[in-house]
Amino acid sequence: MKHDRRDFLGLGAVLLASSALAKTSQAQEHNHDFHTNGVKRQLTLVKNPKRVLSPSTVITPRKGKKYNPVVTLNGWTLPYEMKDGAKEFHLIAEPVVREFAPGMVVNCWGYNGTSPGPTIEAVEGDFVRIIVTNHLPEHTTIHWHGLIIPNGMDGVGGLTQPQIAPGESFVYEFVLRQSGTFMYHPHADEMVQMAMGSMGMFIVHPKNASEHKVDRDFCFLLASYDVAPGTYTPNPSTMTEFNIWSFNSRVFPGIDSMNVRVGDRVRIRVGNLTMTNHPIHMHGHPFEVTCTDGGWVQKSARWPEVTIDIGVGQMRAIEFVATEEGDWSFHCHKSHHTMGAMGHSIPNMIGVKQDDLSEKIGNLMPDYMYMPMGKNGMAEMQDMAEMGMALPENTLPMMMGQGPFGPIEMGGMFTLVKVRRNKPKDDYSDSGWYHHPHNSVARKV
Repeated sequence: MKHDRRDFLGLGAVLLASSALAKTSQAQEHNHDFHTNGVKRQLTLVKNPKRVLSPSTVITPRKGKKYNPVVTLNGWTLPYEMKDGAKEFHLIAEPVVREFAPGMVVNCWGYNGTSPGPTIEAVEGDFVRIIVTNHLPEHTTIHWHGLIIPNGMDGVGGLTQPQIAPGESFVYEFVLRQSGTFMYHPHADEMVQMAMGSMGMFIVHPKNASEHKVDRDFCFLLASYDVAPGTYTPNPSTMTEFNIWSFNSRVFPGIDSMNVRVGDRVRIRVGNLTMTNHPIHMHGHPFEVTCTDGGWVQKSARWPEVTIDIGVGQMRAIEFVATEEGDWSFHCHKSHHTMGAMGHSIPNMIGVKQDDLSEKIGNLMPDYMYMPMGKNGMAEMQDMAEMGMALPENTLPMMMGQGPFGPIEMGGMFTLVKVRRNKPKDDYSDSGWYHHPHNSVARKV
């Protein structure tokens, strides 16, 4: 029987048989034979991946650039060399290990040691040359999502080019004809390669540096994974029952915060390569959608929002002026997407008395830790995590992350926009938790 997080949390009163579950899941991990709707699918085990845990956010130096570089959450920007009038980038498609949050690493596929791959940044009008080397165990291609380029550079295997076989390198060359927010991903065995994390951002800055100017420019991709407890490799056959929802293949509290100063004009660019839409919501500030993967939105066509629904395969850039100090939530408003271990098969046990059942199961199975869950809601699960509830190897709690007033009870697609006053110019380091002015916090009466 296959165990996954839905089994792990299911049946209302959950049996936390962590040692048995971990052994079963690990056996499945190394067998890698899954049956989905009667179809057998062989998963690839990343035996010796290039182990690159998430680097700290790199703020690319502005020196010598006519644009304000983007800040990729828990990521970095790919360097280039000037050769024969072209900006030449090198992308290596390869197995990697990604740390989703402290306590969980995942065998992914990505580029240049990370998943998602590094952000490509260039300027409208640039002639770019991107050399792609395939170190994956199967063929691949790269599609430049949203860019207007020659048909033979579009990266659809079998249609516009031959597949890039393992060990081969292909070159893509084109002029960047428009500025905006784009991404790259395979158009070869997409179900597996994108489910394993093969994707990255592609940002094209306006040729006129005064156009669409902001003080802070962030970007990240939405990705979803199905990683069973005690295992390390996503199941790419999953179509709906994902249990990891991530910003740039990181989950809260492992995701970087977006740190800004009061008065900054801020842009946040988000791309969606999951299997569902995501209503991305921001606290504290209204914003406008200023760019899609189809181009910039004219000012006359914008309107204020606090939530924008991003569909599958879409990209949205939002902008706002940071006026309100504090630590403001930024998250998907689908509540299960800010958790890490939920599913559709959990019975409703709200209000069901389970005390007698707990004692009986404890007597029958004295070697296992058993705790009833769900009678008074799921918040009690956070309490049990705080008490040191045992979990299978390489498995995160459903809700994790501590705030200044206790557990935040969020995971998955959740991070913070930290707005601070009186910070030194260009100092965007994390200032820690916000110190609220006296008598400005909700309190018990």
